[in-house]
Amino acid sequence: MIVVAVVGPTATGKSDLALDMAEALGTREPSTTGPGASENGAEIVNADAYQLYRGMDVGTAKVPPAERRGIPHHQVDVLDPTQDASVARYQEAGRADLDAIEGRGARAVVVGGSGLYVRALLDAMDFPGTDPDVRARLEARAEAEGRRALHAELERLDPQAATSIGPQNTRRIVRALEVIEITGRPYTANLPRQEYVRPAVQIGLDCSREVLDARVAGRVDRMWDAGLVDEVRALASPEQGGTGTGLGVTAARAVGYAEVLAWWRGEYTETEARAAITANTRRLARKQMGWFGRDPRVHWLDAASPRLLQEALQIVADADAGNLPVAGTEPVRRSLGS
Repeated sequence: MIVVAVVGPTATGKSDLALDMAEALGTREPSTTGPGASENGAEIVNADAYQLYRGMDVGTAKVPPAERRGIPHHQVDVLDPTQDASVARYQEAGRADLDAIEGRGARAVVVGGSGLYVRALLDAMDFPGTDPDVRARLEARAEAEGRRALHAELERLDPQAATSIGPQNTRRIVRALEVIEITGRPYTANLPRQEYVRPAVQIGLDCSREVLDARVAGRVDRMWDAGLVDEVRALASPEQGGTGTGLGVTAARAVGYAEVLAWWRGEYTETEARAAITANTRRLARKQMGWFGRDPRVHWLDAASPRLLQEALQIVADADAGNLPVAGTEPVRRSLGS
């Protein structure tokens, strides 16, 4: 069964559409009922990096359990905020969820704005391991010989990677050479390809900058009123200004949480922190649109359309019937960031 993915910038209504679609797509054929089958014909798989974290609810706009309409949600609340998120771990766990959902005869509806996580879940994407000894040796060489010497070596081994990385980024040069030595393949051979590992269709939500900016401002106001500051305080360690066990490196970078922590460090006033959350959320939305906008396989819809659900369901029906245009042959509707 084709996996449906609802993608696009933050604050465009992805979660609401995913719930509506999961309900609408939930009609199950009689033959798929029975022991172990989901009561719903569709299940949701999260692809938002920060909704993986337990307790990070208000600031990530996580749908509360009482509002999930009885639809199973996967890859939500699977990490403690002290843990660092791993795309490789997410890929393994998320693909296992997709396999299990398919085994139950249900439809998977993926939803999220973390582009790398969506790609890791749906596309051909390898994650080479690391070798501390190889990395240490390359870092020592960078220190002794200079990064340009290592970049020249990368240019000889993988010209495409060298062009992409450039000679100034020592960390990425070292990582590229490490991967080449570990795998015996060019670094670029391990980069994600726009190639689904299972049948899928992506539906993107788009809107004008003016509409999205207003939505972002409204969302930040609602989060603030819903207790964002109290949530951060309950999660952050005493050293971070809170009363909890702490926000790890990854969790502490999340928009909304990072600005509150900066306020407590004296870098912002409360008013400035709130304004920074709004500005950084808008910046995040443009970055997300840049990411998804480069993928010709995304079918864009107007997030404000009164027929949004019907239009999205038609795309799924066309995908199921094999009637969608070949990627890259239809006009791209993309307002934000264009």
